[in-house]
Amino acid sequence: MVAALSVGAALATPATVVMLDAENMTCPACGITIRKALEKVPGVADVKVDTRAETVTVTFESSQTDAAGIARAVTEAGFPAKVRTGGE
Repeated sequence: MVAALSVGAALATPATVVMLDAENMTCPACGITIRKALEKVPGVADVKVDTRAETVTVTFESSQTDAAGIARAVTEAGFPAKVRTGGE
C-alpha cells in the first residue's frame, strides 16, 4: 500500500527536466562530483552528465527545487553552470 501511495504522489507532481551548460568538466571524475553535489538537492531524481558536450541534464520535482537551485549546486561544486535556453 505504501508503494501505491508513493506512485500516486509521484504522478501528482510531474517531473521537470533542465539542461545546464557546465564549464571545467575535463574527466569522468567531474561527473561523479556533480552527481554527489546534486544528490544533496531535494527533489533531484536523475542526473546525466556529458563531459564531452559539457552538459548536465537533471530531472527534478519542481515542488522541491528549481533550475536556478540546480545550477547553483553545480556551480558551487566547481563547475560554473547556466541553464540552457532556446532548445538543445
